[in-house]
Amino acid sequence: MSITATMKGKICLITGANSGIGYETALALAKMGAQIVMVCRNRSKGEAAQAKIKSESGNQLVDLLIADLSVQQSIRDLAAAFMAKYNRLDVLVNNAGGAIGKRELSADGYEMTFALNHLAYFLLTNLLLDTLKTSAPSRIVSVASEYEQFAALDFDDLMLEKKYGVNKAYGQSKRANIVFSYELAKRLAGTGVTANCLHPGVVRTNFGSQTGGLFGMVWAGLARPFELSPEQGAQTIIYLASSPEVEGVTGQYYTNKKPIKSHAQTYDPAVQTRLWQVSEQLTRVKV
Repeated sequence: MSITATMKGKICLITGANSGIGYETALALAKMGAQIVMVCRNRSKGEAAQAKIKSESGNQLVDLLIADLSVQQSIRDLAAAFMAKYNRLDVLVNNAGGAIGKRELSADGYEMTFALNHLAYFLLTNLLLDTLKTSAPSRIVSVASEYEQFAALDFDDLMLEKKYGVNKAYGQSKRANIVFSYELAKRLAGTGVTANCLHPGVVRTNFGSQTGGLFGMVWAGLARPFELSPEQGAQTIIYLASSPEVEGVTGQYYTNKKPIKSHAQTYDPAVQTRLWQVSEQLTRVKV
């Protein structure tokens, strides 16, 4: 990608930015002239990626903030640290996530996959929402997955206490990403802030390699011949974050830079409202 100035003056915060599609998104937007704020869990890996992005993009405006997005206090600290340094936010990319092979609880007592993949998106976005509004036109881009087709949102067992499976846990969290984006878009109508989500494709990263079972086999082995490179997988994120073609477009689910339909459950207004209310309760944030 050639160096341009199409995002010059824009501030972009990207979670999970030290590797995979998060790294490629940060690099591409840095090459476009944006000021990048990387969010990473591991400082040494984050600093290595930060240095590489500065070197490859020629853009020195690449900042690094450290946070464990499975821990709500860490997310609150992250939002506070960001707002202490910056008075605007043009693009928020919710990307960091994972799939947990065995049922684990987060520091806040929630099922880990749901906590990391959905509640982190919900909490960080809402903590930064006032900044996004004052920076409008601004964009929120959330990375979901077509895996949402394999698991319904089960409000009677969101924490999967009755029966845990990595496919169910991951699929449910990714469906939550889409439902959240649709409801968020409705709530942001008229503010100049857009909210869209996407399926990046099956991307060749370390994702799922430590999960085990069928899920791990698919991600780490069986799907390998059909996988995209991280650079390819990041293209729809970059498109939604920067393209003039989607200025003002909101409440959509994309893949390959084109809007597609998600599962029927995601369009149910009652499901959208209920997930929002439950998420408010679980994160103790009132929007």
